[in-house]
Amino acid sequence: MENTTTNNISSGVNNLDLNDKDTFINEFGGLVTNNGHASDEIVIKMSEVSKWYGNFQVLTNCTAHVHKGDVVVVCGPSGSGKSTLIKTVNGLEPFQKGQILVNGVSVGDPKTNLPKLRSQVGMVFQHFELFPHLTILDNLTVAQIKVLGRKEGDAKQKAMSYLDRVGLSAQAPKYPAELSGGQQQRVAIARALSMNPVAMLFDEPTSALDPEMIQEVLDVMIELAREGMTMMCVTHEMGFASQVANRIIFMDEGHIVENCSKDEFFAGAKSDRAQAFLSKILNH
Repeated sequence: MENTTTNNISSGVNNLDLNDKDTFINEFGGLVTNNGHASDEIVIKMSEVSKWYGNFQVLTNCTAHVHKGDVVVVCGPSGSGKSTLIKTVNGLEPFQKGQILVNGVSVGDPKTNLPKLRSQVGMVFQHFELFPHLTILDNLTVAQIKVLGRKEGDAKQKAMSYLDRVGLSAQAPKYPAELSGGQQQRVAIARALSMNPVAMLFDEPTSALDPEMIQEVLDVMIELAREGMTMMCVTHEMGFASQVANRIIFMDEGHIVENCSKDEFFAGAKSDRAQAFLSKILNH
């Protein structure tokens, strides 16, 4: 595949101000900047987050900010901690050190109402995670009714609105097994949107799909990004990253190695590890 990613990159990456306290080369040789955010308002603030499975450390001192309207792509080799990182954001994965704030609410505080927090941070998984015994419509209404306390009629109206948005309103009476993988993932996105989240987390949403189904899911994500949805996306779809993202987090071995704007990453990733990753991804 021809590499066109860097053709339209800003020349500003060659003029980084390393005297700026928010711009520096970290201990891994990676670039960290505060450039390219969509706004000044921070929605997700991760500070020195570390996590262990027993004696094995899977995240080490991870710090990153996601601003309102940001589309942040989290990329890196398999096993680098990408999925674990975004699952800590809504408490699906507990962490042992550091702090995560979502709209000012501490994820790790035992007093925090995690079901309520999760209703504000939509999550789309690799394998859809739809309820197989419920219709598509019921998949979208159950959490609205039980978690948000919406009336059934209001929940159904909201559900149909979002199913229509992803082009699947005609599938409402069917069950997940009757839909293709791409359709099921679009339903999962609609389900998350029906909760009116402040941000959306995507954990490799296209990796379980057949190649011809990938674009239909990416098209929905692209439209969300253009509408200003705050998003963190774990993905290997570098075309999506170059087209839609404004920030890139590159991870390796549980560390955030690069954390910068899209333009800075694709044209000027500093660490050897990120450069090696890009050379393999962009030349295939």
